[in-house]
Amino acid sequence: MSITAQLAELCLRPVDHADRARAALHVLDWAGCAVSGSASEAGRTLARWAAQQPAGPCRTLHAGARDLWTAAVVNGAVGNVLEMDDIHRAAILHPGPVVIPSALALAEREGATATALLDAVVRGYEAVIRVGAAVGPNHYRYWHSTATCGPFGAAAAACALLGLAARQWVDAFGNAGTQAAGLWQVRHEPVMSKQLHNGRAAHAGLLAADLARAGFTGPASILEGPQGFFAAMCRGADPHDVVRDPESRWKIHDTSFKPWPACRHAHAAIDAALALRANIGRSSVRRIAVRTYRDALVFCDRPDPRTSLEAKFSVQHSVAVALADGPPPLAAFEPAAIARPDVAALRGTVEVAAAEPYAGAYPARYGAEVEVELADGARHVARVPDALGDPENPLDQAGIRAKALALMDAGGLDAGRAERLADACLALAAGGNVFDLVRSLP
Repeated sequence: MSITAQLAELCLRPVDHADRARAALHVLDWAGCAVSGSASEAGRTLARWAAQQPAGPCRTLHAGARDLWTAAVVNGAVGNVLEMDDIHRAAILHPGPVVIPSALALAEREGATATALLDAVVRGYEAVIRVGAAVGPNHYRYWHSTATCGPFGAAAAACALLGLAARQWVDAFGNAGTQAAGLWQVRHEPVMSKQLHNGRAAHAGLLAADLARAGFTGPASILEGPQGFFAAMCRGADPHDVVRDPESRWKIHDTSFKPWPACRHAHAAIDAALALRANIGRSSVRRIAVRTYRDALVFCDRPDPRTSLEAKFSVQHSVAVALADGPPPLAAFEPAAIARPDVAALRGTVEVAAAEPYAGAYPARYGAEVEVELADGARHVARVPDALGDPENPLDQAGIRAKALALMDAGGLDAGRAERLADACLALAAGGNVFDLVRSLP
């Protein structure tokens, strides 16, 4: 049996109420990120593009009624703009902005129930996370895993909503995998391509499943084949790891929520800096040492950020604003905050290094410690083995809702409509109406 066939079997296991309740939280988290992201320059650009597409029966944020393909691209892209989308640590990818837009667009077209939508989300997360956790570190060096593995998750969600047979799931996975793309060069230039990665992955998986329903076949051995996904893009990794530990709980429960508007690799350092604020007060800081894992430095060692995107990928800036002001809002990564003399001075004292136990624990755990040395010689250290929002250090429903409402407010959505959208997302777990959610989208 091919690995895609085994993956389909794993994704077709029963989903229970607790799994659906968890999925509803991720839908709410995506909605907050997407509403706020739609107000960004990238979001406005996508809205202008979407407005030029033929009208159809699906919603895109701030773009009116459009076809489900446009909805998948736009809603997938805007959910990632702020770097606050959910993340699975071992897979090092963001399931929400790929799986949920694909599932939501198709659920609207098919008139699906809330239960069917949430089941599809759970199954989509399972597929993308299992593939992502198996690709290995050499893949992540060059490939954006959300983009390359995302089509598998979007395809699984769409297959579930379409009620496809197991053989059709295999076809959909085959054609999803052959569309895998997304290079990390996007990190090195001030461009919008990272958002396109997510939207395109949602579109690719949705297309693969819709074609499978029509009888369009795909390669069953796309993962393990001699010229397949792992052979081409995952040097040194074992494709059989995709289906390892088949009795484990649904992977959606291992997915983390992100409270801060920065790259997840900076979050544990932010949490440690926040824990130290009370010890510092108005004292002068001589030196700040951040010790974490290697990928946090690969992606976030940026001592002199110049743009909002660079600031979000700067552990130096993240620690500085957390020490200066406390829990960082979106504005903490905007040009005005980057240019502040006090923040710049703190940034200049930050030294970063990979160190144990954080290096050895990664990627199963995203940890860091921050040591602050004051001008009088006093030293204070805070250690955070798991960032806030990880399963070991969770955000509760109230915290996730508060985050979503704050993001919706930042995106210009009025308070009443934001509350209705949040309520509609959470109501899905109790059998609420999908169209209540759709109608609440801006």
